[in-house]
Amino acid sequence: MKLAHTMIRVRDLDATLEFYTNLLGLKETGRKDIGEEATLVFLSDERGTYEVELTYNKDGRDYTLGNQFGHLAFHTKDLDAVIQEVERRGLEYRRSRPELTSKYIFIQDPDGYQIEILEK
Repeated sequence: MKLAHTMIRVRDLDATLEFYTNLLGLKETGRKDIGEEATLVFLSDERGTYEVELTYNKDGRDYTLGNQFGHLAFHTKDLDAVIQEVERRGLEYRRSRPELTSKYIFIQDPDGYQIEILEK
């Protein structure tokens, strides 16, 4: 078995696409419009190692994040550059705990999903 993709529901497709493509560097790899029901947008890293599906339901329903889902995690080679971009955008973030050897931050996407960015 191989994981096909992870799907998250989004309220504002344009804002979410801007976040995942321009801040996190993912590329849109596919889009499927399901009439009046929904639009599905697939995003991937440059090597196609993984895929995230954004599902935008057109009926205007709202979602609660619940407490079962944890976060999505992404690697970066330069966390300091990511932090500079996050600060430039005026986004809040949490730094890693100083006692840990790994270097990472947590931010939220436009829908409130937790995003962990780790320096590899």
